[in-house]
Amino acid sequence: MTTYIFFDTALRIFVNAYLVSVVLLLSASVIGLAVIESIEKEHHPFLKSR
Repeated sequence: MTTYIFFDTALRIFVNAYLVSVVLLLSASVIGLAVIESIEKEHHPFLKSR
């Protein structure tokens, strides 16, 4: 029994992993920016809602 994988299968795995990592990084950055913005709005004296 061989454990080799073909080049196209390996390439597809790497492409899928790259795309998943891009999506995860973008979503984490959007969430982080939203958290930072909410903290800044909460603590900024001129941006507080009245």
